[in-house]
Amino acid sequence: MTMIGKVRRMFFRQKKSVREILRLTSLSRNTVRKWLKTPVLEEPRYRRNEVPGKLTAFHETLKLALKADAHRPRHERRTACALFTQICAEGYAGSYSRVTDFVRAGSRAKSIGRTPWRGTVRRTTTSERQRRRHGDARFAQSWSKGRTP
Repeated sequence: MTMIGKVRRMFFRQKKSVREILRLTSLSRNTVRKWLKTPVLEEPRYRRNEVPGKLTAFHETLKLALKADAHRPRHERRTACALFTQICAEGYAGSYSRVTDFVRAGSRAKSIGRTPWRGTVRRTTTSERQRRRHGDARFAQSWSKGRTP
C-alpha cells in the first residue's frame, strides 16, 4: 500500500504530472497509470504457483523418520546424511542440501512449537552465566555500583 499510496497522493493531492511521478519513483508509466485508473484500496499480491519439488514425494517418509528419532537418545538419532541415503535408496534424485533444509525447517518449527520431532537448545546469555558463576548477589551488587565483575 505504501507505493500505491505515494503515487496516488502525488497525483491527486500534490497535482504532479505522471511524468514527474515516473521520474521520482522510477516506476513504469503503465504501472503508474494502472494504479491511478483503478480504485484499488490495497496493494496487489503476486503469488507463485506451488510447484512440487523432487523432495515433495518423500516428505512423509522424512517426517516419520524424524518423529521416530525424536524418541531415541541423541547419539542414536539418524543424521541428515543417513536420511539422505535412505531416501536415495527409495528413488530420490535430488540434492543433499534440500534434505538438510527440510530437517532444519522441522527443527525450527519445533522451537516455535509446531512439530514434534526435534528438541531445542536453550542458549544462556552472558549475564546468566555470570550470575551462576559469581552468585546473584555479587553480580547485582557490582552492576549497581557501575563496575563489572
